[in-house]
Amino acid sequence: MNRTRLLLLTGIVVALGLFFTLDLQQYLTFSFFQTLYQDNPGMTLGIFFAIYVAVTALSLPGAAVLTLVGGAIFGLWTGLLVISFASTIGATLAFLISRTLLKDFVQRKFGGYLKTINEGVERDGSFYLATLRLIPAVPFFVINLAMGLTPMRAVTFYGISQLAMLPGTFVYVNAGAELGEITDLSLSGILSPTLLLSFVLLGLFPWIAKAAMGAIQARRAMKGFNKPAKFDYNLAVIGAGSGGLVSAYIARAVKAKVALIEKHKMGGDCLNTGCVPSKALIRSARISEYIRRADAFGLDNASADINFRKVMERIQKVIAKVEPHDSVERFTGLGAECLQGTAKLKSPWEVDVDGKTITARNVIIATGGRPVMPDIPGLDQVKAYNSDTIWELRERPEKLLVIGGGPIGSELAQSFSRLGCQVTQLDRGQRLLHREDPDVSEAVMNRFKAEGIQLCLEANPVAFHNDGEKQWLEADQNGEIVTLPFDAVLIAAGRRPNTENIGLEALGIETNPNGTIKVDDYLRTTMPNIFACGDVAGPYQFTHTASHQAWYASVNALFGKFKKFKADYSVIPWCTFTDPEVARVGLNEQEAQEQGIEYEVTRYGIDDLDRAIADEEDHGFVKVLTRPGSDKILGVTIVGYHAGELIAEYVSAMKHGLGMNKILGTIHIYPTLSEANKFAAGEWKKANAPQNLLKWVERFHGWMR
Repeated sequence: MNRTRLLLLTGIVVALGLFFTLDLQQYLTFSFFQTLYQDNPGMTLGIFFAIYVAVTALSLPGAAVLTLVGGAIFGLWTGLLVISFASTIGATLAFLISRTLLKDFVQRKFGGYLKTINEGVERDGSFYLATLRLIPAVPFFVINLAMGLTPMRAVTFYGISQLAMLPGTFVYVNAGAELGEITDLSLSGILSPTLLLSFVLLGLFPWIAKAAMGAIQARRAMKGFNKPAKFDYNLAVIGAGSGGLVSAYIARAVKAKVALIEKHKMGGDCLNTGCVPSKALIRSARISEYIRRADAFGLDNASADINFRKVMERIQKVIAKVEPHDSVERFTGLGAECLQGTAKLKSPWEVDVDGKTITARNVIIATGGRPVMPDIPGLDQVKAYNSDTIWELRERPEKLLVIGGGPIGSELAQSFSRLGCQVTQLDRGQRLLHREDPDVSEAVMNRFKAEGIQLCLEANPVAFHNDGEKQWLEADQNGEIVTLPFDAVLIAAGRRPNTENIGLEALGIETNPNGTIKVDDYLRTTMPNIFACGDVAGPYQFTHTASHQAWYASVNALFGKFKKFKADYSVIPWCTFTDPEVARVGLNEQEAQEQGIEYEVTRYGIDDLDRAIADEEDHGFVKVLTRPGSDKILGVTIVGYHAGELIAEYVSAMKHGLGMNKILGTIHIYPTLSEANKFAAGEWKKANAPQNLLKWVERFHGWMR
C-alpha cells in the first residue's frame, strides 16, 4: 500500500473512531444546532457544513435527517445553499476515497449495483448520473462509492451531482423549513396546508423526477423523428413466433388494437423447425428404442422396420396438427390484424411492411433467431443441414456427422442414431452439454456411447472435402488430424438473433456483442417505445422464456406510463430432451462455484425408485443445491426419464419460496416418478437432522424401555 493510501486509510479510521467513541451522533440533533445557531450563526453554519461533508464523505447514516435539521434551523434558502454545496463536496470526497482506497470493498459489497452503473456510464455517463441523482432508486452513498470505480472524471461527477441533487435537496430542505416554522402545537398548527404540501411534495418527488427524466430521455432518443398525430395501432408486433404471438394475445386481451407482422410462417421456429418437430422426431426414435429393448419387458420376437420417410412425414403431420394454435385464423379471430410481409422500422412509430407504412404508438420486436453456419472451408461443397433444414430429409443418411455438443446437437444426434444412422458427434469441448455439471454430461455421454454414437471431443473442424463419391471432414483433435466420413452433416453450432435489415441502425437501437438487442429491465430498447423479447433479446433462448418476456414487453408497452414491471428471471427452468432427459432450474454446482456461492448438495439416485424400476427406467438422479444450514433451494438438476416433468415441482417451490421441508411434507402418489422429489427431500432431511438432539432422544427411548 503506498503512502497516500496509508495516510487516507489512517485518517478515515481515526475519524470513524472519534465519531463513534465520542458519540458525536448526539450532536446531530435539532436542539443542539438550534441553540448553537442562536448564539453564533457563523460558527454554526461552519460546523454544520463540516459535519455534513464528513457524514457524506464517510458514507455515514444521517444525511437525510441532517438535511431536514438544516432546513428547520437555517430556513429554506440559507439551508439550501449550505446543504447543496456540503452534500456535493462530501459526495465527491466519497467518490475519490472509493477510487483511491476502497476498490476491493466496493466491488465485493456493491458488485450488483456496480455492474448496472458501469453499463449506464458506458452508455451515457453524465445523463445516467443525473438520472440516478434525480431518481433515488439507488442509495446516494452507493452511487458515490460505485461511481468512483468508473472512468468518470471527478470534476464531471461534481458538476452533475451539484445540479442534479439540487431539486431533491430543495424538497427536503423545504420540508425541514416548514417543520421549523411550527410554533402552534395544536392539531390545526401541525396540519397546516404549507406543512402538508411540503410533505406531499417530499413523497411525490421521486415519481415526479422519474417521469421528468423519462420524458427527457424519450425526447433525446426520438429527436429528429416526427411523431404522428394519430396511430393506426396501439401496438405493432414484428415476428409471429412464441414471443410475438403471446405479445399480440395479451394486447388483444386488454382490447388494444394490434398488428402482428410475419414474413415467413406463423408459429416461428418453435412450431416449424424447432420444438415441435424435434419432439416428434424424439418420440419416434424412443419408440424404436423401446422395440429394440422389448426383451427387457418380457416381449419376444418384437421387431420393426424403420421407414425413415414416414417418420419425417409424420413430423409434418404433427406440425400441421399444432399449427391452428398459432394460425392467422386464430389470431384474426382474437381481433389482431395479421400482416404477411417483411417489416422494417422507419421511425419509432412507423413500420414499413413490403412498401406499406403502418403507424403504432408502441412496437415489439420478436424476430427470433436462426442457426449459425460457421465459416469452415468446403462446407458449401457438401450435403450440409442445420436445425432449420434437417426436416427436409426424406432419405436416411447411413452416416451422419453432427457438429455441436449442445442441447440441439445432442437431441438430434441420439434421435437419428436410434433411427438407424451411424452418428458421429463432434464438439470443441471436453464433454457434451458443457453448461451442465460434469456428472450430468457423463450420464448422457455414457448412454450415447452405449447406443453406438461415436463422440469426437476436443476437436476443431479444419476443412470439408467432397470428391464426388464420398464426403469427409478433416478435424484437429488434440493436435492430430482425424478423418470423419459422412453422407450428411448437421451443423448445430449455436444460433444468431435476427436483427439485420429491420431498421435498428437508422433508429440508433443498440445491440450487444452477441448480436442480441440491448434492452433494459423492462425490455425497452434504446428507443423507449420500442421493446424486444425472445431470442432476439436474450439472455435465454427458450420458447417458454420468450412467452414469459412477452407478458412484460406487452404490458410495459401498453401501460408503462402508469406502471412498469421488471422482467423476472429469478426462476428459469429448461430441459434437454435426450435420453436420459436433463432438466434444470436455478444454479448447478459449476455456476455456484464460479459465483462464489456456498452450497450443500443432496443427491437421490432414481435407480432406487419403485416406479422407475417397474418402467425399466431406473437410471439417473435428482441433485438439489441448498444454502448451508437451510432448506432454501438454490438450484435443482434432474437426470432421467421425464425429468422435464419432474422439475416442475421444484420450479414452483423456488418461485414461491418453499424449501425442502415443504416438499418432504407434501403427499406424493405411489407409485409415481414424482416420488423422486420427495425422496430427495428426505435425503436432505437425513443429512440435516439434529444429531445431538437425536442422541438424547435415543437415550429417552432407552429409558422408556
